[in-house]
Amino acid sequence: MGYKFRSVILAMSIASISSFGAHAQEAVLVNGVQATRVVIGPAVSPMAKIIKAGLRDDYYGAKSGTRAWKNAQGLYYFYGARSFEPMWLQNNGDQVTFSPKAQEIVELFKKAEFEGLRTSDYLTDQLDIDAAQGDPQMLAHVEVAFTDAAILYAKHAAGGRIAPSAVSSTITLHPTRVDLAKLRVDLVSSDNPAALLQSMHPTQQEFSALRAELAKRIAGPKIEQIIVPDGKLMKLGKTDERLPVLRERLGLTLDDPANEFIYDQLAEDAIKDFQTSIGLIADGVVGPATIAALNGAHGASAQDIVANMERWRWMPKNLGDFHVFVNIPEFKLQVVKSDKVEHATRVVVGKPKHMTPVFSDEIEHVVVNPYWNVPSSIATTELLPSANGNPGYFDSRNYELLAGGKVINASSVDWANINPKNPPFRIRQRPGSGNALGTIKFLFPNQHSVYLHDTPSKSLFSRTYRAYSHGCVRVHNPLEFADALLRYEPSLNLSQIKGMMGGNEKWNNLKTHVPVHLAYFTLRVDPDGTVRSFGDVYGHHKKLVDLLNS
Repeated sequence: MGYKFRSVILAMSIASISSFGAHAQEAVLVNGVQATRVVIGPAVSPMAKIIKAGLRDDYYGAKSGTRAWKNAQGLYYFYGARSFEPMWLQNNGDQVTFSPKAQEIVELFKKAEFEGLRTSDYLTDQLDIDAAQGDPQMLAHVEVAFTDAAILYAKHAAGGRIAPSAVSSTITLHPTRVDLAKLRVDLVSSDNPAALLQSMHPTQQEFSALRAELAKRIAGPKIEQIIVPDGKLMKLGKTDERLPVLRERLGLTLDDPANEFIYDQLAEDAIKDFQTSIGLIADGVVGPATIAALNGAHGASAQDIVANMERWRWMPKNLGDFHVFVNIPEFKLQVVKSDKVEHATRVVVGKPKHMTPVFSDEIEHVVVNPYWNVPSSIATTELLPSANGNPGYFDSRNYELLAGGKVINASSVDWANINPKNPPFRIRQRPGSGNALGTIKFLFPNQHSVYLHDTPSKSLFSRTYRAYSHGCVRVHNPLEFADALLRYEPSLNLSQIKGMMGGNEKWNNLKTHVPVHLAYFTLRVDPDGTVRSFGDVYGHHKKLVDLLNS
């Protein structure tokens, strides 16, 4: 046995993990002020010296303040607390192998696909311990690379592989960020580091249900997928080449072959029954929402499931025991208490060119008889061109102009000389029956200036596809929603809300703020295990699938 390999074996046998301090930094008092002291142990064994040299080069070679520098610093401190001794490698006869704890993590990496992750991200060539045999430097590299792989797995499990903003700037969720210093300490001190990494995955019921569905796609029997392609609306009496596929999906038989491509009464009745069964509006028209629902779980590929699992990783780990959940592709709002839906209603969301943003916040205010402060984009692109310099246009529609915080007379404006793209006033609509916000709005101050509100345009709620707003979320039954929302609010109730109806704007500040989540899931799983599919209204899903596959 050569000297280099004997050095490796010596390094593996010098000490167990418990012989070294688990913390690389200690809290100390300096003149009464708490400070942090970095504790770096001396590298004694040949392997420790190699690890130290490599980490030192990475640390000092990276540009200060960069992500690479911070990661290198963290690893240097982490191994420094262990006197740079390895924690994942051990001597096993005349071979150096992964320790039992490391082997358990390797098995976790191998099953990453079942978690919606990629095994190849963690079991890379850098962990090829067989190729490193007899080379202390390569073994030292394997040791550090293993720690990096475990940390990467934790990051992906907790917060996802893709940054939400990479999909759209309108997605401003803040995925869980792993405390790397704490994670490194927890890994070295844990009796079961593989279980620790496994615990980083979301625990929401729907994530677990999607994980189970993914396992069926990967390991279960192949499920026949009858996919109805997208296309124009199918209506009674119209011809469509997709009719044979639709009938196969619905289990219908055709009496007259001449009607193979005609959407007949039998097909419409079957569609109405299907729409009723899953809570869609039973209009008998086959549009994007109905097609997405028809394809459903059987139409959802493994990639579709993985993308929805990824979106759950972006969500807050704790949605709140009592919260409001709006799923944009579903056009639906739910009030949830202890994982049970206490109230649900239809909503209208933003058009594709005015996307409702995806984020989480807290409902803080309920405003009765609200003013509508017209966004500048709507004022400059819609109202001012429609007014065309006619001051009477605004008053006839219950609008008023404000400048310097005061209401001004529209007739006093020099309409011939204003810049329509930057008017010297703002526009708001007075409370009243025709107000765009209806009689009530629910506020959660946010960077997007969107909220939930009533609307006078009730007819839109009778449509299956409901993406028609400028970004805010219109609620079908706002008073029923208010009743559900205020169920646990000590300072306000529905009776009081009704008593405020009519007259001036009235603000109500909630003592108990309610978490609200504007989410984007194209797959939902009911408590009974039924998987429901929804259309990709804004294209977020397709973009995410592409990013996950890149």
